[in-house]
Amino acid sequence: MAEALLRELAGHRFEAFSAGPEPAARVHPLAITQLRPGVSDLGVLCPKSWLEFTGEWAPRMDFVVALDSGVAAPHAPVFPGSPALSQWNLANPLADDVIEPERARLFDKVFWQIVRQLSAFIDAPQYAVPRASGAATQCKHSCTGQFANL
Repeated sequence: MAEALLRELAGHRFEAFSAGPEPAARVHPLAITQLRPGVSDLGVLCPKSWLEFTGEWAPRMDFVVALDSGVAAPHAPVFPGSPALSQWNLANPLADDVIEPERARLFDKVFWQIVRQLSAFIDAPQYAVPRASGAATQCKHSCTGQFANL
């Protein structure tokens, strides 16, 4: 969800990628349900292994966000370019202890937590779009998010 939301909210300023240690076969239908009303390009979403982002050919990240403490710093692979690492501790709506009637509610809760976190990230001074006299300029950063199989 974080990848899709960042693309939608500030895709002109960031490249967003989503990956995890054990990617699912497909994006969870409840994640799609949360994203469908406001996200225009759901077709580009697919679960990926974070190992796709560790080789010489991988895009250089400026910032990596772990959405689960189980995949944070000591467990994450080494990404090229030594990006900054941040951890957003969000509940995992796919955890084994989440009972089915609560799963959709938890997806909704996590969706809005991600929206708030991304909004703060986008508005942070270091990512502000510089104002130039005359021509418009853009600030472009690579951002990876979502190290959970949501």
